[in-house]
Amino acid sequence: MKPATIKPVTLGLVVGNRGFFPAELCESGRATVLGVLEKAGFKVVTLNPKATQFGSIESFDDAKKCAELFDANRQKIDGIVVTLPNFGDERAIANALRWAGLRVPVLIHAFSDEPNKMRMGNRRDSFCGKMSVTNNLRQYGIPFTLTRLHTCSPTSKGFAQDLADFAITCRVLRALRGLRIGALGTRPVAFNTVRYSEKLLEAAGISIETLDLYELLGWVNKMPDTDRAVKAKLAAIGEYVSTQGIPPASLLKMAKFGVAVDGWMKRSHLNATAMQCWTAIEEFFGVVPCTLMSMMSNMLASSACEVDVMGCVGMVAMAQASGRPSALVDWNNNYADDADKGVVFHCSNLPKDIFADTGQSQPKLDWHEILADTVGKENTYGTVVGRVKAAPMTYLRCTTDDASGKIRAYLGEGEFTDDPLKTFGGYGVVRIANFQKLLAHICDNGFEHHVAVNPTHIAAGVKEALTKYLGWDVYLHE
Repeated sequence: MKPATIKPVTLGLVVGNRGFFPAELCESGRATVLGVLEKAGFKVVTLNPKATQFGSIESFDDAKKCAELFDANRQKIDGIVVTLPNFGDERAIANALRWAGLRVPVLIHAFSDEPNKMRMGNRRDSFCGKMSVTNNLRQYGIPFTLTRLHTCSPTSKGFAQDLADFAITCRVLRALRGLRIGALGTRPVAFNTVRYSEKLLEAAGISIETLDLYELLGWVNKMPDTDRAVKAKLAAIGEYVSTQGIPPASLLKMAKFGVAVDGWMKRSHLNATAMQCWTAIEEFFGVVPCTLMSMMSNMLASSACEVDVMGCVGMVAMAQASGRPSALVDWNNNYADDADKGVVFHCSNLPKDIFADTGQSQPKLDWHEILADTVGKENTYGTVVGRVKAAPMTYLRCTTDDASGKIRAYLGEGEFTDDPLKTFGGYGVVRIANFQKLLAHICDNGFEHHVAVNPTHIAAGVKEALTKYLGWDVYLHE
């Protein structure tokens, strides 16, 4: 299986100018910022220097040209960077963004002045101009993102981090607006915790496509064992994880199930899934779907167990933010008497790339130890088990609060550790500063026991996307 890749972020670049200040600074400033963006891997849409003075904007006509350019590229542009080499004309910038009507994240950057260059021939006053731009954007109702420092050099390390976070924000917005999640089957009857509001999600631009498990298994039962797609899926399973000791009949059922899900996702234009994974499928079909779900998540087509649609939303947001697979786990156990550590666990459908890949921790295909006593071991083959490797971690939980009509979330950063632990399924030990405060927040605010995790630190950019541009109520744990 080829690893999944994330489409590069394309940015619209706006260079602000104001006639009272040296316009030549726009020429050099534009060139510098373009070089920084392109070196960082961004694609850029910006005015040609022949279209306006140095490709900057300050007049009504300049703003109109910029808006028309961005509008013509609306399917490409994921975010906009406004840079101020001098004070900049705040009305031109606000009008250009309003007339383009892109509804994408906007980063406001201002160049720093130098103490020995403060005469009229070379002073920027971008420090002041940034306030005028943000004031007008606020009046126009256009949300925006700020750099860490009020002014900074575009070649500084701080601005590089600002751009990295902004790219995360752009990718999260790109992924969630228009997201289509397939909900296969019904939630476990005992799991009131995974209830959610389709209507609140739809209002946020996220659509849910439902499918009865009976219908999908009907498609599976019509597939011949010799089907070309089934053979290809069998091979893919074998390439993905060790299948030693797994009955061939169980592997064949998994392959057919996977082909049926692939077809459904393609026909319904789905980006991710949340599936009914127990106990009907084990009792009446004879396998667990975990391996297929693990494979999808590993390819960044996130798949959540127990029809946890909101868990899937968190998985998608972070997978698209980082370009790394997300997993859905339980906050499951304390770790000895360390108040800042805990055990995360699932049965498991965790993506292979999140596991340690050496020694006894190497992931393998196995049977479901929890369900085996209920439905029989022979009906529970298909889990992917192993230990999560030591790595940075960001966690995110989204939920629909029907009573208040809001989507809420919490997120934060921590780490997966290599602390000793002997158990089964997919598991890991986590360390989170002030963990007890986080756990109290989860309980006090009625959040679910599931949480999406990703082996990167991406909280700042994700929070900006969910709060500033989607308007969700988010708690950032620090």
